[in-house]
Amino acid sequence: MSYDDAIKALSSDALKFVKDDYVIGLGSGRAATALVKSLAKLIKLKEYNIRGVPTSLQIKLIAEKVGIPLVEADQVEYIDVVYDGADQIDSQKYIIKGGGGALLRENILFSLAKKVVVMADKTKFVKNFNRTVPVEIHPLARNSVTKSIKKLGGEAEIRSLDRGYPFFTENGNIILDCDFGTIKNPKILTQKIKQTTGVLESGIFLRKPDVIYKAKENGKFDIL
Repeated sequence: MSYDDAIKALSSDALKFVKDDYVIGLGSGRAATALVKSLAKLIKLKEYNIRGVPTSLQIKLIAEKVGIPLVEADQVEYIDVVYDGADQIDSQKYIIKGGGGALLRENILFSLAKKVVVMADKTKFVKNFNRTVPVEIHPLARNSVTKSIKKLGGEAEIRSLDRGYPFFTENGNIILDCDFGTIKNPKILTQKIKQTTGVLESGIFLRKPDVIYKAKENGKFDIL
């Protein structure tokens, strides 16, 4: 039994929040991918009328392949449940996202959601955040935002692809991965980051999940 077994098990359990006629937010990453596949089986079994809202092209392609009808975020008034992963979860239940570069779209879905369900393996849970914070910015603001991040006590590095080309999000923006060391007050930090001109979104999400699934090495999971 492994984390993968636990993620498969929890992705099936998490479908208990899904009802007929729901609009479902589909996040990115390993856990979200497993959930999309489980969701497709549920739709066929129960003959549910479900619409999915993808956060990235990656998950959109997977959802299309398994036959989940899709709409865009601006076509719905709200989302019943958003399912997503996390790059890190702290003891206050704040999350860091954006490792895959979809943080702006993911944050939009979180803001529309009646319920947010986050799924992550045990290694993503920490007392205080200690990884870099992705910050999506307009390309013209690269230098000014880098200086502002420095004033906040961080070191910003532009995210690059393997050959050194800048990484561009699906929205045509760039990402700064910002190292603030250990982060003890993520709420205040992310508020200050988001007040910076040229910043479109911070990877520290202000909306906390309503339900958190924690996958364990033995193939089982906890619900927090």
